[in-house]
Amino acid sequence: MNSVNVGGIDVLAYKSIDELIDTSILVPEGVKPGVAVAINPEKVMAANIDQQVMSTLQQATLRYPDGIGVSYVMSKRLKQPVARIPGCELWERLMLRSAENNVPVFLLGAKESVVHEAYKKLLAQGVNVVGYRNGYFSASEEQQVIEEIANSGAKLVSVALGSPRQELFIFECQKSCPSTFFMGVGGTYDVFTENVKRAPAAFRAVNLEWLYRLLSQPTRILRQSNLIKYFYYYLTKKV
Repeated sequence: MNSVNVGGIDVLAYKSIDELIDTSILVPEGVKPGVAVAINPEKVMAANIDQQVMSTLQQATLRYPDGIGVSYVMSKRLKQPVARIPGCELWERLMLRSAENNVPVFLLGAKESVVHEAYKKLLAQGVNVVGYRNGYFSASEEQQVIEEIANSGAKLVSVALGSPRQELFIFECQKSCPSTFFMGVGGTYDVFTENVKRAPAAFRAVNLEWLYRLLSQPTRILRQSNLIKYFYYYLTKKV
């Protein structure tokens, strides 16, 4: 599997979501243990400012190109198309694929109403969800949550706590669940349950999902400024 160093982060190149799942998660031997982290321009810029963020991202075993800015740079350097893999699409596809093999799944994060709704929707799709819990727990309760996940027997665990909290939790939980695959999913449950609207297909088709978010949430302007910085870094060969 090819990888490209983007701003000091080695990101794996895939042709499709199914190729990623087949080669890096649901392999013939079963579920491949590891940690998946989505890489986008915002995270690349954050990692180049904060060494702790860089260290956290580098601990992941599967770093995939979520943002168009990352897949674009990778395609240019490899001189071949590299798929942009939106985290929410990867998660939904992984859930359906897990149902085919009856892989036990645990959902962590989001509000109680949202994660419960996601749980019910996945059950209706045939997914073997063995447990779920909302993301509102204190640091003193973290070990209890980890034990709950470990005792559930889950082999796929998706964590929606927001970055970097979800990654830090995953690496701690991994110590008690070494044979499990973890995926940080941010706001995916909200999108899956339609509590948050995703960009229309027309925007997604031309890789302008970021523009839709900016138009619908003008307060994101500071976050989107990272995209401009990122491409400046790319043009000046700093990423």
